[in-house]
Amino acid sequence: MIIKRVLSGIQPTSDSFHLGNYLGAVKQWVALQDAHDAFYCIVDLHALTIETEPSLLRKRTLASAAQLLALGISPDKSTLFVQSQVSQHNQLGWLMECMAGFGEANRMVQFKDKSSKTGADSARVGLFTYPMLQAADILLYQADLVPVGEDQRQHIELTRDLAGRFNARYGQTFTIPQGYILKAAAKINDLQEPTSKMSKSSGSAAGVIEIMDAPEVNAKKIKGSITDTGSQVRFDEKEKPGISNLLTIHSALSGSTISALESEFAGKGYGDFKAAVADLVVEYLRPIRNKTLELLSDEGHLIEILHQGAAKARTVAATTLETAYKRLGTVA
Repeated sequence: MIIKRVLSGIQPTSDSFHLGNYLGAVKQWVALQDAHDAFYCIVDLHALTIETEPSLLRKRTLASAAQLLALGISPDKSTLFVQSQVSQHNQLGWLMECMAGFGEANRMVQFKDKSSKTGADSARVGLFTYPMLQAADILLYQADLVPVGEDQRQHIELTRDLAGRFNARYGQTFTIPQGYILKAAAKINDLQEPTSKMSKSSGSAAGVIEIMDAPEVNAKKIKGSITDTGSQVRFDEKEKPGISNLLTIHSALSGSTISALESEFAGKGYGDFKAAVADLVVEYLRPIRNKTLELLSDEGHLIEILHQGAAKARTVAATTLETAYKRLGTVA
C-alpha cells in the first residue's frame, strides 16, 4: 500500500488559534496523520508579509507549535517544523518566482483583497510573491495532498501549474499535488456577526472563541452571543443565524446531531441553551489550554521537538532542491 504524503501549514500571526481554526483545519490534520506521511509547517516566513515585531513573532511561533501538539499533532506520526529552519524553502521559492509569470501572480485574489485594504503601493512585495514561496513549501516535500480551505484553491492551482511547467521544461522533478479541500464538518461563524466566518481579521474580539482565552472569558462570549428575538432552539441559518451557529458549535464538539440537539432543547430558552454551549466549549478546551501552557513552560523541550522535525524536513527538502538545481544546469 502506497502511503500518500500530506503537507499543510499555518501562520503564527496571533497568540491563540480560534475554534474555527481547529474545527476547520487542525482537527482534520490530526485525523490525516494516522494514514498519511504528514508534514505540518508553521510558516513564519509568510507572516513577514505584514509588519512584525521580532519578540512577538518568536512568541507566536512557539505558541502555535504548542497548540498544534496540544490539539493532537504527534511528532511520532507527523513531521512538525518551522519554515524558517529549513533554508530550502527560500531557495526553491526563488526558482518558483523565476518560473511564474507576472500576470499569474497579479491574478491572485488574496493579494488583491489584502492590498486593497492599504493600497497596492504600500503592500509588501512579499505579499505579491508569497504564492510562489507557498508553492515551494509544497513542492519541496513532493506532497500528494495539500489540505487547504476553499480560499486557497487558486494557490494550489498555481502550484500545480508551476510544477507542471518545470517538469515539462527540465524533466520530471516535482510531484503534482492535489488540493485536498477541507470539507469542514462545522462552519463556525462569529458570535457577534453570525453571518460571517469566525476570523480575527474580520470579527470583533467578542465574537471569536480563542483556545488560549481563560475559561470564564469564552463562557462570557458565548452567553453574550448575538441571537434573534425568538425563543425556539432551531437550526435556520437564514432566520436564526446566531442560534444555528451555536448549534453547529455544540454538534461539532459533542458529536450530537443538530436534530438531536433541537429535541433536547425543545421548550427551553436561549439562556439555558447558551449556558450549555458555554459549559461544553469550556470543558472541551480546558485540557487543550492546559497542555499548551505546560508545553510552553518547558521552552527547551518544545524547541527540541521543532528542531527534530526540521531535521527530518531538511532531509527531504535537500534532495528535492538538489534535483531541481541539477535539472536547471547549475554547477554542483
